[in-house]
Amino acid sequence: MEVNELIKKVRRIEIKAKGLTNELFSGEYHSAFKGRGMSFSEVREYQFGDDVRNIDWNVTARFDHPYVKIYEEERELTVMLLLDMSGSEDTGSGKASKRELLTEIAAVLAFSVIQNNDKIGAVLFTDQVELFIPPRKGKSHVLRIIRDILNFNPQNKGTNIAAAVKHFTFAVKKKSTAFLISDFLDEGFEDALKIASRKHDLICLQLKDPVEQQLPDAGLIKIKDAESGLITWIDTSSKKVRNTYLALCRKKADELQSFFVRNGIDHAYIDTHKNYIQPLHALFKKRESKR
Repeated sequence: MEVNELIKKVRRIEIKAKGLTNELFSGEYHSAFKGRGMSFSEVREYQFGDDVRNIDWNVTARFDHPYVKIYEEERELTVMLLLDMSGSEDTGSGKASKRELLTEIAAVLAFSVIQNNDKIGAVLFTDQVELFIPPRKGKSHVLRIIRDILNFNPQNKGTNIAAAVKHFTFAVKKKSTAFLISDFLDEGFEDALKIASRKHDLICLQLKDPVEQQLPDAGLIKIKDAESGLITWIDTSSKKVRNTYLALCRKKADELQSFFVRNGIDHAYIDTHKNYIQPLHALFKKRESKR
């Protein structure tokens, strides 16, 4: 991409993302994120109504009077964006491809983070981790992330969610909030997500395009796998073929939904044909109510 064209695209996304940030969070950024760490502040004498679990027994024994530990919310949050840049993300039957939608959502989240003086970083992956951007503060850092996403030319087209999540879990030691944005057209990532969700606050955003969910009645069509390059001819005029494909898609979707719920991982589905602010806002409101 030419430099001038890249600058213009970054600027357009910046303007749009800043406008959508307030619409998304409505001034409730901090309450949208559960699991904010609590750091020890001081001790004071026990008062009626204090939680007995906070009693500092060492200080209590020393002064022969009950004292409790006082905690305060950690002032700084670290947010990581785990972004699927595989070949399937280029799919899009609407106004935007999954890749374009991913870029816009990442920008909205990133500007929300820096407005609150928190750190933001990113992992760009295909079937391997292709770029790791350490978490930092500041507008220039966010613009760098957006620029890297826009100008990203992946070495590979496959998908390996497990490898990306494992890399993130190993590289980021401090408890953080992580957004995994992917179409989840992959297998064998469940254990990696379970481990990451125990250490971090993991949020999964699944990008979906209607063309991938249901075959049209269009006769014999040629389908090319965006990741493997494999070409397959499918007779979409067959109702049995269309129904079998639809049933398979629904089965995979139900299994993924069940996995998220079973493991307490917050998630949302983002349709390329619809406004993504609504499902994100609903997700954050749900998280707020659980705090």
